[in-house]
Amino acid sequence: MNQRTPIRVAINGYGVIGKRVADAVLAQDDMVLAGVADIVTDWRLRPLGPKGIALYGATPEHTRSMTEAGVTVTGTLDDLLKQADVVVDCTPKRVAAKNVETYRAREIKFIVHGGEKHDVTGHSFVAEVSFDGAIGRSSTRVVSCNTTSIVRTLTALKTAGLLKRARGTLLRRATDPWESHEGGIMNTLVPEPDIPSHQGPDAQSVDPDLDVVTMAVKVPQTLAHLHYWSVQLTRAATKDEVLDAFRTSPRIALIRTSDGLTALNTVKELMADLGRPHDSLYEVALWDDMLKVQGDELFYAYMVDNQAIVIPDTIDAIRALAAPAPKAADSIARTNAALGIGRGLV
Repeated sequence: MNQRTPIRVAINGYGVIGKRVADAVLAQDDMVLAGVADIVTDWRLRPLGPKGIALYGATPEHTRSMTEAGVTVTGTLDDLLKQADVVVDCTPKRVAAKNVETYRAREIKFIVHGGEKHDVTGHSFVAEVSFDGAIGRSSTRVVSCNTTSIVRTLTALKTAGLLKRARGTLLRRATDPWESHEGGIMNTLVPEPDIPSHQGPDAQSVDPDLDVVTMAVKVPQTLAHLHYWSVQLTRAATKDEVLDAFRTSPRIALIRTSDGLTALNTVKELMADLGRPHDSLYEVALWDDMLKVQGDELFYAYMVDNQAIVIPDTIDAIRALAAPAPKAADSIARTNAALGIGRGLV
């Protein structure tokens, strides 16, 4: 991908996803971060100054309240949008859908995330599957953390000609770690009331041909999600064939319990030791020594870092919308290299 003029990126919302997208944009050599917009005035904004990131108020009222609180503000969201080619909306669930009217009125390309419905943009994004469908569009929706993992893993099997149907059970974290003091569940499990849970149909918004059903239960921990999958293959296969299929995706990392990676916390600790920002696990971490194949049946489990897995796909979505003549393979490789994806997990 040849590109002399960097893509100018604005971020609306500097929370769990926004701050990780900001760091990822700063790591790209074909992008510049125009700034971030938010509404808070507390400790969450402190990293902006040392990182040289310009802060904007989401509205004139928030800009005034930030200024009165002693926060350095460059201007309003409208000012920020004038300086950007694309805006990544990282605001809380259902807020982004309201912001879309502003983006369309300003005629700026925009990205929302999985908390919003598919209909908000009419396109759902996972880089390894639907990159080309986003080219030339004014907007796309990067799907949720769990949906991203489902599409990545099932696509690897599908591409290898092995996937017939898939049934998954998701053990979902109760809340994000940074706000676990404010709520969440304790001493109980909360099943999602509908079968299928929403993740399966959401995966089909990316690839309608997937035969997938999901069930989900919320569990009292905050580190990550854990998935268990039962897949009927198109034929009898060997374990090595299945592992080779998963290896074709650079965003699936095969890990081993025999290496001591026996739980979610050990994998997160490894991310910290590797120097990943925010201990981020961008890949699907799939246990290869737990995986079993019995004839045409496949069983496996993996971990999803709900705060990090969508970050590389968001970077690729920026290129799909705003880069000249973008190519999926080039963008994925470029993002992976910048974020260190595919190195050091095994």
